[in-house]
Amino acid sequence: MAIMNLHALRIFMKVAELKSVTKAAEALSISQPAVTVQIRNLEKETGLKLIETEGRGIKLTKEGEFLVGHAEGLFDIEKDIENKLLQLKNGEMQELRIASTYLPANFLLPVWLAKFKMDYSSVKVNLYSGNSHQVLENLLHYKSDIAFVVKEEWNHPDIHLDHLMDIDYWFIVPHGHKYDGHEVSLGELMKEPFLLREKGSSTREILFLLCKIQSVPIPHIGLQYHGLNESIRSVVAGYGTMLAPSLAVKDYLNRGEIGRVIVKGIEVRRPVYLCSRKRDKEFTVNVLRFIDYVKSSLEVQTAISGQFI
Repeated sequence: MAIMNLHALRIFMKVAELKSVTKAAEALSISQPAVTVQIRNLEKETGLKLIETEGRGIKLTKEGEFLVGHAEGLFDIEKDIENKLLQLKNGEMQELRIASTYLPANFLLPVWLAKFKMDYSSVKVNLYSGNSHQVLENLLHYKSDIAFVVKEEWNHPDIHLDHLMDIDYWFIVPHGHKYDGHEVSLGELMKEPFLLREKGSSTREILFLLCKIQSVPIPHIGLQYHGLNESIRSVVAGYGTMLAPSLAVKDYLNRGEIGRVIVKGIEVRRPVYLCSRKRDKEFTVNVLRFIDYVKSSLEVQTAISGQFI
């Protein structure tokens, strides 16, 4: 098969995005026949039917959908290369792009980044925060250099995982709740109204997996929030039960603003991973510096903790 024409592929991607040859031609400021010719050439090169007419527009064949999925990654790489070349043209690369789920972004990275910036003040740091699905999509589409995710052990064909640490998760209730400070079964606790994060959240995944393993019905959703902090504040205000990372709630517990429930036979601990793309052969200098700093910080933290065991 001949080498794929990237110009034709780019035009095909616009047609796929807009579901219309006419709209794609207008968006690209070329004639409709020119778009049609490029699509036909691409189909001839691949030996596959990529689009079909549907009403006044078009729809992708399964082969067309496959090509779109892989071509997106190709153009993401192209954009990443262009950005890095521009930075090189303007001098040393001085950007560090990080994606992270809520917990590392709010309770780990602020300290790491503050100290990192003291040593490398000229580095421009961009931190994107979202749920685990959003963060991994951000990484795979070259919008970040590395990512920090709290998630059970998992495999992804395009992502390398580096385990950093483990974080305990606690069941919490309003202060003075009937289960505050008591040990109960998971089944009993699941009868309480729960505060849940949005779909895609690792905390939500943990809770539902626990229920499945223990053959317990999932809880009634009392409130659903997009952020962890909003959920915790509802518990502080006197409503709901939730599963939350100890890092986020220990200060509230120490101040007596919430209560903790011990669930019989269950301890929840989640790993924090540093994620990178497998296809990346090497990191930029700034990424390597930050990774080394994070690992050194964790080694010091572990050594200090060990002195008090």
